[in-house]
Amino acid sequence: MVRFKNRWLLVEFIDTSTADASAAKEPLSTRSLDGRLIYNALRDSVVTNFGDTGWGAVGMSLTVKYFSPTTNLCIIRVARDHHRIAWGAVTLLTGIHDVRVIPRVIHVSGTIKHAQLSAIAHNREVIARFRTKLKNAALHHDSYDDYLARSTREIEALQD
Repeated sequence: MVRFKNRWLLVEFIDTSTADASAAKEPLSTRSLDGRLIYNALRDSVVTNFGDTGWGAVGMSLTVKYFSPTTNLCIIRVARDHHRIAWGAVTLLTGIHDVRVIPRVIHVSGTIKHAQLSAIAHNREVIARFRTKLKNAALHHDSYDDYLARSTREIEALQD
């Protein structure tokens, strides 16, 4: 029996449209990004930058396993042999469905367990940053705690 060896990319998408004042009223979390749109953008990036050969190498194993629109965090699975092609395609992304983003690869892991632990830790850091920006953190305390609990359950439920 052969085991498939994967790499797990933990990616944060930083919204660049909040730099101008008109887009600051609509954060990325309210837009309609999901795993399917990220997958399509990754596919287009691989084909554009690495051609059909690149897509043939990563196409069968590339999947978006998790995306959180609140923290813009994404977990991507790809075959170990060709993970550098997927990593390059993620790095070369400039936009997803008319949303200008800067992708930042936070962690690359060989197991889903370490990707999950890094994602949970990163979610906590992002929520802590959100809380420090708020003037009255007591009002949003429950919603952030609920989000952290819900996202932790979702991330831990991911299977290979």
